[in-house]
Amino acid sequence: MNLQEDFDVIVVGGGLAGLTSALHLSKSGIKVLIIEKQLYPFHKVCGEYVSNEVLPYINSLGFDPFQFDAKKIERLILSTPSSKYIESKLDLGGFGLSRYTMDHELSKLAVSYGATLLNDVVIQIDFKSVFTVHTKSKDLFRAKVVLGTFGKRSNLDLKLKRRFIQKDSPYLAVKSHFRGHFPKDLVGLHNFEGGYCGVSNIEKNKLNICYIADYKIFKLYRNTEEFEEQVVKKNFFLKEIFDQSDLLFKKPLAISQISFDQKSVVKNHILMCGDSAGLIHPLCGNGMGIAIHSAQIASNLIIQYLHEQISRDTLEAEYMLQWEKAFQSRLKLGRNLAKIFRMKQFSEISMVLLKMAPSVLNPVIQLTHGKPLKEYSGI
Repeated sequence: MNLQEDFDVIVVGGGLAGLTSALHLSKSGIKVLIIEKQLYPFHKVCGEYVSNEVLPYINSLGFDPFQFDAKKIERLILSTPSSKYIESKLDLGGFGLSRYTMDHELSKLAVSYGATLLNDVVIQIDFKSVFTVHTKSKDLFRAKVVLGTFGKRSNLDLKLKRRFIQKDSPYLAVKSHFRGHFPKDLVGLHNFEGGYCGVSNIEKNKLNICYIADYKIFKLYRNTEEFEEQVVKKNFFLKEIFDQSDLLFKKPLAISQISFDQKSVVKNHILMCGDSAGLIHPLCGNGMGIAIHSAQIASNLIIQYLHEQISRDTLEAEYMLQWEKAFQSRLKLGRNLAKIFRMKQFSEISMVLLKMAPSVLNPVIQLTHGKPLKEYSGI
């Protein structure tokens, strides 16, 4: 192993949380290394809908999603497996933009502010007063702080012996881009037996369709095409969308073993951020917003620590406290809503009740989303 360079912060994983943190920290004059195993741009399994709660913050970092043809989203349609549905206006609204574009542009912006981007795989992270990060290329990097932004499931989770990784998770996620006709200002959240599907427009008049399914049900079928035909399309809305759209990928992207269990927010002194810290059910449609918000929380505290305003113990304790205050109730509500919609009969009854009292839906949506984030302050 060869010691290469020392950094203030090493960001392990160049997804949405990692890139936002790197951008925030670099803009503040912090020496940051981002280690990402894939070359940008690349596709990721993701719903690609972002709540407008993040707009003030990312705009203040220098990123405007509408510069890259993001689509404004102002309405929601929610349906049950039997196609009972309700429509609602989204008070705060959101936008649709692919991770292919968003991550690539954020990475370029972070580098322009001084962050170093390395394409490599982290295989080990050690801590003895400072961190030593080992890569597959047999390089070593040291840093005062490491941010774990390596996504939903990683070999590093196994190395760190995180509890959630030791349990099987029954969920599979599938995502594709399509060319089709779907209202530009609408996001669809459609339920089918054992799963949920998000539909929204993104840049270049493309449609993102991403669903999560119970793997036990999925494996009864030979492939995604058969599963979609026999299960997903039982929902009238999904059948119409799939049948009237043209697939733009050679084949769908898929990831398995997705866990919605609670995760440790700090592990071996590593601050976990984004999906590495916790996943909200796609039924709530706001994982990207949570990733960006968690990056803001972590970045502000890291800057205080590096300026010797707080200790490492305070950094870790305060991060856990602020993370739980911001997201714990939202994640819990997401898990409970998912349980309701997994119980077919109960979900149908719930939809009838919602249609009788549609004003109830907006407060529920607000509980799964947050208030607009504060702008970057330059601290």
